[in-house]
Amino acid sequence: MCLLPAGSAGGHHLEPAVSSSLSNLKTFANSGHWPTLFASFLYFDFTFAIWVLNGAMAPFISETFALDAAQKGFMVSVPIIAGALMRFPLGVLSQYIGRKNAAMVEMGLIIVALLYGWKFVDSHNSVLAMGVLLGIAGGSFGVALSLGSGWYPPKYKGLAMGIAGAGNSGTVLAVLFAPPLAMKYGWTAVYGLAAATMVLPMIVMWFAAKEPPDREHQTLREHVACLFEKDGWAFSLIYIITFGGFIGLASFLPSYFYDQFKVTKVEAGQLTMLATLMGSAVRVVGGYVSDRIGGIATLSGVLMLVIVTLVLCGMAGQSVAITTLLFMVCFAALGAGNGALFQLVPLRWPLTTAVAGSMIGEIGALGGGFIPNAMGQSKQLTGSYFWGFVAFAVLAAGMLVMLRVVQIRWTRTWAEKGGRALPQTAPADTPDYGGLRAGKVLPR
Repeated sequence: MCLLPAGSAGGHHLEPAVSSSLSNLKTFANSGHWPTLFASFLYFDFTFAIWVLNGAMAPFISETFALDAAQKGFMVSVPIIAGALMRFPLGVLSQYIGRKNAAMVEMGLIIVALLYGWKFVDSHNSVLAMGVLLGIAGGSFGVALSLGSGWYPPKYKGLAMGIAGAGNSGTVLAVLFAPPLAMKYGWTAVYGLAAATMVLPMIVMWFAAKEPPDREHQTLREHVACLFEKDGWAFSLIYIITFGGFIGLASFLPSYFYDQFKVTKVEAGQLTMLATLMGSAVRVVGGYVSDRIGGIATLSGVLMLVIVTLVLCGMAGQSVAITTLLFMVCFAALGAGNGALFQLVPLRWPLTTAVAGSMIGEIGALGGGFIPNAMGQSKQLTGSYFWGFVAFAVLAAGMLVMLRVVQIRWTRTWAEKGGRALPQTAPADTPDYGGLRAGKVLPR
């Protein structure tokens, strides 16, 4: 037996690796403005928590108004759809008054909306109206990611967007704290308590954030033009799976665990927290990995894993432990997929990242309304949630096929093999490139 003394070869192999990792982290931190990145994360984290508040309290709301499965699915989907529709207008607004100012305006409106919910929500119809108002919080996505990553160079944008986008961990805050607070004070009081918490991200945003230098000065017509690009729709459809799946499942899981396994309302929130925490944490990893192997390669693996786990979740409806573990894997894949997709966005639209991100987020979040309604209808019509899972798995399979087709053109024009950044990427949204971008000949 040979024992290696301290400082021998084993230690020497480890030290350079640790030193390199710390050096890379320091290089990343120094390449941008980390206070703005932190403010963006906090802003997105709190607004995301507000956005899914009705989903977290769905078992309480459903019991109060005796909602059936279809009504529950629709009620949970209203904030998701409303938030999706508000993203693009907020993204456009941010280009005229600045992303920091747009974030401050939005958070002010959220506080007003929550105070309305605290004082005036007392019927099923007013719950639906409150769902529309909660959608204001869902508009934060494109602004938060663009503000947070705007200070960072292209090679670090995937990681920066992953960190800002990890604010979808707000789901964890909602499902962890809303049910016990609703149990103690009543579910309408949670709206008032949530309004008070919004003061923190507003203060941090005001004092810590700085408007990035990549201010976009396009006309409204130029902003809207990205809605009519093929790549924009390809990104949006994939995002229906990765982000739509995340927000849709996160909003519906408290109801699913409560109905399927007869756990308590608080336990349903805790089980949901375990799953959604994985998705939020792995989003950063998705951006980091995509910077190295490419967003296309990462998304391909993500979609395959999502398809498998969704079907298995539907088949494991008798075991709460197995179902929870499968959801954790599924959410980890969805989170990584979100990070991977937004590693690609600034490569494709370097001059209009905020608006492109808002557009993609809008369509993707609209897809989030599919899951609660599909699950509710499946339960209502067949007595089982299984076909709701299958429906979304089939949709994910379609998006995987589409990705493998469009990536052929993407890697011949604005991205390296696998979806990595080109060494020198010319603006993809510039009208005329003369046929060249970073040494690559574009197809005509």
